[in-house]
Amino acid sequence: MRFPIRPISLLIILIFSAARGEEPAQSIDITERKLPVQNLIDRKVYSVTEDLQSVTGSAADILDRIPSVEVDGDGNLTLRGDTNVLILVDGKPVAQLTGSTAGTWLQQFPANDIEKIEVMTTPPPQYKVDGSGGAINIVTKKNRSPGLSGSLQASAAQRERFLTSGSVAYSTGDLTLTGGATLRRDVKQRLVTDQRQAVDPQSGEWVRSAENLHENLQRLSPLVKAGLDYRINDGERLSVSVNHKELIGHRTFTQSDEGIDSIALRASDGREWNMAGGQSVEFEQKLWHPDETLKLSWQRSTQREREHYQYVDTYPLPLPEAPPGIDHLHLSMDLVKNEVSADYARPLGDDQTLKAGYDFDDQSNAFDNAGDSLDPATGLPLNNPAITNHFRYHQQIEAAYGSYLAAWDAWTLQSGVRVEQTDIHSDQIVGGLQNSHSYFRAYPSLHADYQLDEEQRLSLGFSRRVNRPDPEDLDPLVDYQDIHNLRAGNADLRAQDTWSVEAGYGIEGKKSGYGLTLYGRDSHDAVTTVTQVVSSDVVLVTKVNLPESRSGGVEFTANGALLPELTYAVSGNLFYNQIDSGAYGGAGMQSTVGLNAKASLDWRPTAADTAQISFSRSDKRLTPQGYLGEIDLVNLGYKRQIRPDLAAVATLSDALDGQVLRRVVTTPTLQDTYQRRQYGQLFYLGLVYSFGSGKKSKGDFDYDR
Repeated sequence: MRFPIRPISLLIILIFSAARGEEPAQSIDITERKLPVQNLIDRKVYSVTEDLQSVTGSAADILDRIPSVEVDGDGNLTLRGDTNVLILVDGKPVAQLTGSTAGTWLQQFPANDIEKIEVMTTPPPQYKVDGSGGAINIVTKKNRSPGLSGSLQASAAQRERFLTSGSVAYSTGDLTLTGGATLRRDVKQRLVTDQRQAVDPQSGEWVRSAENLHENLQRLSPLVKAGLDYRINDGERLSVSVNHKELIGHRTFTQSDEGIDSIALRASDGREWNMAGGQSVEFEQKLWHPDETLKLSWQRSTQREREHYQYVDTYPLPLPEAPPGIDHLHLSMDLVKNEVSADYARPLGDDQTLKAGYDFDDQSNAFDNAGDSLDPATGLPLNNPAITNHFRYHQQIEAAYGSYLAAWDAWTLQSGVRVEQTDIHSDQIVGGLQNSHSYFRAYPSLHADYQLDEEQRLSLGFSRRVNRPDPEDLDPLVDYQDIHNLRAGNADLRAQDTWSVEAGYGIEGKKSGYGLTLYGRDSHDAVTTVTQVVSSDVVLVTKVNLPESRSGGVEFTANGALLPELTYAVSGNLFYNQIDSGAYGGAGMQSTVGLNAKASLDWRPTAADTAQISFSRSDKRLTPQGYLGEIDLVNLGYKRQIRPDLAAVATLSDALDGQVLRRVVTTPTLQDTYQRRQYGQLFYLGLVYSFGSGKKSKGDFDYDR
């Protein structure tokens, strides 16, 4: 059931009620607040602690507010229109934020753990080169205030959604201990419609079919984490962290498929359990020269997925009605990732720094699927070999990098290169198909800044990136989970190679900031999705390499204060995209132009009250066989600082119910319009309480509590 629009009215009443209320004795000079974005030579850093969605939302909600970043209803993100983005947490890759599960875990990552977001469209060589679109680094909050401090929060929304969390930190100066726990319950409701015309391979005639699916998904996500940071002496520091996350879900749907003379109904009752854990150790040693350091680190990530579904199929047409069929499907995935690295840095003078490092990454995946069908005569399960799958994937990447940073007069230059040896082996056990890929590549990068004056600067960035196929995309076995929309991988997929260049101009004043960036990308062997007709009402979706694709555009940002109590932020990406899809039933070389835009207002009528409204639009995006439709979203928020250690927050996400994914496929044998509407309108009310030495005083109020 869709949630009524009444929360908008309630939010407006709260805002204007607060505006008429008594203002506290302490006031805040809005014009002296730091700008929400900082431009560094190789990245843009966005402060997100003042975003009210950071209290009740997830990392996916916060990322959708960042310029040139778009996030869909499943948490999948794009950067400047590219879906292949390396996601880091505190500078390190995390297993669960890679591949097909990244969106799911971004929606479970608590936004109140995030301090800032770093966007690197041409990343420096100390980071992995995965992700043709660039890298996004999620920097978490770290509190080292002396003594005991922490925070508690609880919020709830309609349909039994809730979020509770707590964090605590204790610091003696040399030793800091941290811990936290979060429990989130989320409910999603989706309506999927698919109108299809396909050429029947047997008759050669166009055949119409339609699919309608109503889906309900309930998820409970507990998370615990702990950390230790110990300064052994003036030259040595040790850091240890552990975290454990789970996702427990119940997924049901009813599906109807209609052909010219047939109707099929399918009901599903499914359970899912996912686990993601991580452990890391880092040791930092200061060496002989001032600020010369060596960091040694080890990180282990594990992920487990278990899904179990029961399907009941009935066939009202054609008559006489066929007996119902009952099937079971069991999906399993296990991932283990170990990474060791060494990073060395040494200043070579007042304005020069040398960095070098080594990294070894070992990743193993195991996919095991099985299914059965109940014999209508005996009621006993019979193994279904068509959906039995045992697939193994092993990847090792050995890398070394070096970079040099120098500044003189108004110039700052950073250059570097990363070299990687990649070895991949896959084994489709059921089909007896083994495959290996091995390649060595060098990935250079260059960044330059020229300071025109105290506020104006010019910048240049250049890099080479790679997009390695996701392990599942290499598994050639056909997935029959949806009998009308089959899926299969491609064992012959090659790694995508992308070159990126950009040039920018920026103004950073005390009260406002403006930026303009021209960028371009050229990719070979881009990994993309194509759809093929199997029969009149069945298609097969698989992955292929595009011969060539290009993209470019103009990115602009502006932020500042309209009034002492009213600030704004506006950004946009006017993009151009060109792909060659003639080999896969597309229109050959085709291109499109679009505009992605974001805007927000932040109003502080009193020292204790804040109201926010934000808008984002993702324009139509080209695919090899058609396009993805535009998406418009509006979010609202209000915060009342009841007392220095207690705040009340109300947020309304997707206020206009615009979370609709529309995908159109047009080929000589297929006309398909797929639409998925997700009822994402959520109204959250919550309280945030902070305690201890880390809380802010009345005269130092901000939102990171």
